Amino acid sequence: MATMKVDASFSVLTGNNIDALLFKAGSVIFRKGDEARDLFVIKSGQVRIQIGNRTVTELGPDSIFGEMALIDNEPRSATATAVTDVELVPVSEKQFLFLVSQTPYFALKVMRVLAKRLRATNKTFG
Repeated sequence: MATMKVDASFSVLTGNNIDALLFKAGSVIFRKGDEARDLFVIKSGQVRIQIGNRTVTELGPDSIFGEMALIDNEPRSATATAVTDVELVPVSEKQFLFLVSQTPYFALKVMRVLAKRLRATNKTFG
């Protein structure tokens, strides 16, 4: 089980005035195969990403997950579960495109997350 902390903080998206979704520990946030509309930023708590019974990673505050949804419009490729009580800030495709257009560095931060996860997967399965 790999734990990843990405150098790019997404805490700017989880400010005090931003509505968050609450999930209790043990709750499924989404399942592999579900329709995907948003990426999520973890405001607080821990989230486990699994494929089948295999844990891919556990993520903590200021991390993102579900980002592939906004890039390829495919169903979810993994299941996300709240390890602890979590607060999540959803980011829609419209918001994502706005952030990318206003702050091109934001796109690079998301690409860095994807690249780190791909490299970790390659080490695991390579």
